[in-house]
Amino acid sequence: ETGRTHQIRVHMASIGHPLLGDELYAAGRKSPFRTEGQCLHAKILGFVHPRTGDHIETDAPLPEYFERLLKSFPFC
Repeated sequence: ETGRTHQIRVHMASIGHPLLGDELYAAGRKSPFRTEGQCLHAKILGFVHPRTGDHIETDAPLPEYFERLLKSFPFC
């Protein structure tokens, strides 16, 4: 246990920029956007396997709700 649960969410909220869709740390701030989840996503994660030393990488597509939200912005 690292005690670092929600660390990115906490830090962003502490500087006045809560994640879009984060109801826990947004401190009552209402967003003009409707989301089905938090807008935080790790597209690619990689690490060195502790036994083999191989580089392991996984690629995760954006959730559909996140894609729809991005497409609603004129600059995306």
